This record gives sequence, structure tokens and C-alpha cells, in this order.
Amino acid sequence: MRDSGFGIREKQADDARAAASPNPGFQQPNGWSSRIPNPAPKRIALCAGEASGDLLGAGLIEQLRTRFPDAQFAGIGGDAMRTAGFEAWHGAQELAVMGFAEVLAHLPRLLKLRRRFRQRVLDWKPDAFIGIDAPDFNLGVEKWLKQRGVRTVHYVSPSVWAWREKRAEKIGQSADRVLCLFPMEPAIYARHDVDARFVGHPLADAMPLEPDRAAARAQLGLDADAPVLALLPGSRLGEISRLGAPFLAAAAKVAGEIPGLQVVIPAANAACRQALEALLSGFPALDPRPLLLDGQARTAMVAADVVLLASGTATLEAMLAKRPMVVGYRIAPLTHAIVKGMGMLKVDRYALPNVLAGADLAPELMQHDCTPGKLAEAVLGWFRNPGSVASLQARYLEIHEELRQDASSRAADAVAELVGDVPRG
Repeated sequence: MRDSGFGIREKQADDARAAASPNPGFQQPNGWSSRIPNPAPKRIALCAGEASGDLLGAGLIEQLRTRFPDAQFAGIGGDAMRTAGFEAWHGAQELAVMGFAEVLAHLPRLLKLRRRFRQRVLDWKPDAFIGIDAPDFNLGVEKWLKQRGVRTVHYVSPSVWAWREKRAEKIGQSADRVLCLFPMEPAIYARHDVDARFVGHPLADAMPLEPDRAAARAQLGLDADAPVLALLPGSRLGEISRLGAPFLAAAAKVAGEIPGLQVVIPAANAACRQALEALLSGFPALDPRPLLLDGQARTAMVAADVVLLASGTATLEAMLAKRPMVVGYRIAPLTHAIVKGMGMLKVDRYALPNVLAGADLAPELMQHDCTPGKLAEAVLGWFRNPGSVASLQARYLEIHEELRQDASSRAADAVAELVGDVPRG
């Protein structure tokens, strides 16, 4: 009997229906369709607002891509993140505003940017949003997105160990998970039922356990055997205006006691260099003249015998360079009175090496104690006691190893665990 063609036409119709189905991988009863659907590529939105955040974001993106090869990354970031395969809707420099007056001047623009950015993120339907540092901008974005069902991560905890611990609870209202650079931070968040993970510090990954002082001195053109003092009075003009003169006066006193002392001063940028040059003109007795550098702060610290520096992240870098340090700081008298009077500051130690060690490893001379005489005396203490320096360096090495956790990889693990295999909404 001649074939009517019905069976062929029926198979063609079934194939057409399968191709048009919203679930093309559905297994047809007759077994003709066996395709398995591929999961949609992960979408990760990120926001980094300054150079350090851009580097953190780049390392995180590179590690996330090893876990999710087809993932898409977009948001606000810089050149390092772009190089890692990030689509920048806005450049990181759009958030790089520092200082109270500057923030006020840019506030309308920043608020408009935040409104537009968070809506664009929501419309993109990411598997997660990661705010990298920049808490004033990112925590608000995270909270808004979290309320609308987006998983949120805040990478780099604000200093809840130093300022108003109850902020940890508010941060938990914004972030589903906080990625911490320091080991004492997750316990603080746990007291407020916030999921926080210690991932380690990228600086500890980047810096060698045994820094090469001879190579650093050769790079800067310094005598291999000269006594060297590195001076870092801050990376902002306000810090230099408060700390530059007492730091230089202290260096002059040390030079009077240590023959042949070479003073090295890294300038963070052109404006800081100009301010430092103006201050140096008032210290003609410093001989040999201090070596003023454009950047190269890390190299200067590694090259030094002792570092005199402002309180801040630079103290962590000096510790990782295994250099004895003296930490000084001054803030505006009114600000200091308000902070102390309202009990906003919750720590007795300020320098990060001391906080991490839970001990006074580096002398701290703050506010009224930050005088040329006291700074010079503390610096001379390190030059005159090499035995103390050796024991200090052993303790610094222990802390370095504790912080050296392959931070980008651990951060990527924490993000991957959060987004998992749950489909995007």
C-alpha cells in the first residue's frame, strides 16, 4: 500500500512544536527531542569607586571567571576591572570625591547617579550585586537592591571594630554577606546576626614575606649601608598640613643624632609633592637633603630602617614590609573633641599592626602627643635597639602569614556559594 505521508508530516509537526516550545529541552514522549537546556550565564554587577577598589574588583572578577566561565560582569569600575572583562557603565572616577566640602558640592550628581545606577542594575537582573568598599555609596545601593530580591555582597568591611559597632547591624540590612579583610571582623558581625567571612588581605598576598631591602635601595639610588628614615605624613593635603611640619622637625632631630641619615619622602600626587616642597624650604638644616619621590611609597618603606608615618592603611603596608614604625596623627581639635566627647571611637589602639596584634608593637603618638620631640625620641628608639627590631619583625611575619589567604580566590568562593545554582529572577 502506498505511504500516505501522514507519519512523516506528523514527525515534522512534532519537531516544529518542540522547537517553538518555551522549554526546548523538554523530553518528548516519542524520544525524538533529547536536548538539555544550558543554564543562563551568571550576571554579576559590581561597583568600585576608587583605585584600591578597582584592583580588588579585578582580582575578584578573574577568580569568579574560573568558577563561571561564561559569566557577565558590569557596573561601575576602573581600568583594571575593564581589563579583567568588565563592562563599565560608569567609570570609578565618577565616585572618587573626597572631603566633606567636595562631597556636598557633588551631592546632587551623586544622588542622581545612584538612582539611575541601582535601577539599571535591577533591570539587568543580576545573580548578585557586589559593592566594593565606598560604603557611603554602595550600602545604599545594596539595601535598595536587597529589598527587591537581589542578593548583595559588601566587599571590605567598614572599620566596625573602631567606630560604632552597631553599624554592623545596619550593614547587614544592606548586604546578605560581608567579605572582611581582617580576622577579628566576622565575630563582630556575628554578634549582630550578620553573615561575614574573613577572606584575607590582598596586600598580604601581593607583598613578599621577606622584602628585599637591598633591591629597594638600589632602585631608589640609596647607599646600601646608610641609615634611612622613610617619612609618610599622609596622602591628603589636610594631613600634610597638620603632620608635615612636626614630621620634618622630628626628622631634623633624628638627623642630629644619626650621622649620614638619609630621609626619603614619597609624595602621593603632584599636589602633595608641591606642599611637601614648600614645607622642606623651612628645614634647610636637613643635610643631606631629603629625597622626595613621586609615589613609590612601598619601595621607600622597604628601603628604610625606620618608618615615621601617619595612621591609616600605610601602617599595614609598613608592617608587611617588616619595618619598625612610629605612628603619628592629628585631626582638627573640634573634630577630636566631638569624637572623644560622644564616645564614637571604641578602641585604645589606632595603628593596624597594633590592632591586629592586640599589643603595642608600634609607638602611637596621637593628637597632643604628636610633637617633634616625642616623634624623634620614638624613632631613635628603633635605630638604637636592633634587638627589638628583630623580635618585632618575627611578630610581623606571623601576622602577615595570617592575612595571606589568597583573598581574591576566597572572596570568589564566598560569592559563588551565595549565588550557587539558583536561577536568576
